[in-house]
Amino acid sequence: MQYPLIPEQKKQYNEEVKRVQEVAKSTPDDVLNDIWSNLGNFIDQYEALAKLYVQSSVEAKEVYRGELSLGRRALERIRLESKLNEMLAQVREAMIYNSFPELNGVWSRFEKAWHDIQNEQAEALAAETRKIQAARWQRRAAINQLKARLIYVGAIVFVILWAVGLMWLITRSAIQRTYLGL
Repeated sequence: MQYPLIPEQKKQYNEEVKRVQEVAKSTPDDVLNDIWSNLGNFIDQYEALAKLYVQSSVEAKEVYRGELSLGRRALERIRLESKLNEMLAQVREAMIYNSFPELNGVWSRFEKAWHDIQNEQAEALAAETRKIQAARWQRRAAINQLKARLIYVGAIVFVILWAVGLMWLITRSAIQRTYLGL
């Protein structure tokens, strides 16, 4: 005995049929591309949290003038670290134990590539830091050289003005002597 479907059930049934038809149209490459895309989104979110964690570590080395207590900030840092570890463990488990055969060994390859890129970025950051430090040093050297030249020019101008002033006083003194008959 078949029961008649109510409109909500018909609507739900039709939506499920459409979804199944869409899935049937997709190719395995589409599914794999979706997996790669979702994995990429996950890694973006993971790295955004990691940046917050690093930023909190950097800010901890500066004088804090905010509203939160130091203990609260420590709890926030622990929470972030726990969330990062949990996220990484979940995706690692899913990629190792619950992935398609086409993705065999993807976690180890991903981890190696990720560490390689992190090392390359660390080297690039170190090179950029050296360039910034060299530019600062050159700017300071140029400013110090300019200051030295200004002091040198100032000293010369002072000596010239002093000599002109001295000559003017000598001339004025001679003129006054002639007027006074001394």
